[in-house]
Amino acid sequence: MYKIREERDERADTLMIPAMLDVHFPLLKYTFYSPRYAPVILENEKDIIATGLRYVHNDMCFPCILNVGQMIDALQSGVYDPKHTLLLMPSAGDACRGANYTEILRKAVEKAGFTDTKVLSLNVQKIDVEHQMHIEWYMVWRGLFGLYYGDMLLLLTQQTRPYEAEHGAADACYWRWVEKLSEDLKQGRHMTLGAMKRNFKRMAEDFAAIPRTGEKKQRIGLVGELYIRYCHLGNRNMVKYLEESGCESYTNGLSWYALYYINSHFSDGGLWMRLAGKILYKFMLHIQKAMLSAIREAGLFALPDFAQSKAEVQKFISTEGGVGDGWLIGMEATAYLRHGIPKVLAVQPFGCMPSHVFGRGQYASLARRLGGQIVSIDFDSGSSEVNILNRARLLIDGCFAEQFDKTEKT
Repeated sequence: MYKIREERDERADTLMIPAMLDVHFPLLKYTFYSPRYAPVILENEKDIIATGLRYVHNDMCFPCILNVGQMIDALQSGVYDPKHTLLLMPSAGDACRGANYTEILRKAVEKAGFTDTKVLSLNVQKIDVEHQMHIEWYMVWRGLFGLYYGDMLLLLTQQTRPYEAEHGAADACYWRWVEKLSEDLKQGRHMTLGAMKRNFKRMAEDFAAIPRTGEKKQRIGLVGELYIRYCHLGNRNMVKYLEESGCESYTNGLSWYALYYINSHFSDGGLWMRLAGKILYKFMLHIQKAMLSAIREAGLFALPDFAQSKAEVQKFISTEGGVGDGWLIGMEATAYLRHGIPKVLAVQPFGCMPSHVFGRGQYASLARRLGGQIVSIDFDSGSSEVNILNRARLLIDGCFAEQFDKTEKT
């Protein structure tokens, strides 16, 4: 396996990646290292919306404006050599507007004067093949570990931090594990499923051992579009706001999206794609179950695994239509309401059709049938912070209906 060195590989170009996954990227970034690429996860935040709006139409998807603005701002800083910098833009590759991000970014970068800077695409739908990022097997294997370790840390940190007796204990535990796991990922050691499962158990035990105040706080589940849900830039620090408002914010893991994508996209391909999809699905589901088992054995909370969640929600929502985040949004909202999280905050970009069709269009029905409360917030470049927080307060301060028909939940 390619060993990642601290010093820059002279053969590698800088691979610029926009901030997208707050909890996962400190580990997932090692996925992108190879003799070709030296990844940089961008951290610049000031004025990136204004920069994005100079080069992207304001009607475009908010995550696109943020991504473009952050990348061009980084190029304009003078820190990076435009001739030896590559911009990476992942794409779902379906009818979501995100499928157009690479071409939009390419035009924006050219308009900004960086004609020597190339834009790479990352997708499995054979879109923009001539600019597809080159992937080695060890990058995929590292990515698998980064994905599940990131999920584990997300699920553990968010349900520990609001109750910690010593301020900062949960974040300190998070960073200890990031440091430890980063060394393994860089050196390519302990990269077996057995080692991963042992780490799951140790991580859960470490977080469970953090002293707690014993307070009772309302738990609010986050659902919605991928970027807005997982990146503080997209949701305007919503997780921090919920915690400062005396709540526990619960965001389900990224592996549920990965399994949803395999389940909804690979089943429509040819014979070999369907076969590969089934094998990959079972493999990743097995790891997810091991992760959730470790969390529960430590006495902590976790939603059911993807397969169980999908089976449970069949009579409440349709699992047809895998566009963007698609039916995953409704599935997770339903799972929250059925498993002790009676308040759900749905976050999405303004004008995101998958989020509106598969999400908002079902919220009233789900709340009536299952009890609870679902509040939706749209995020845009012109969104007022006051309006965003007012919507969040509706959920935080509001009462929710009791179960209208308890028999439906059984």
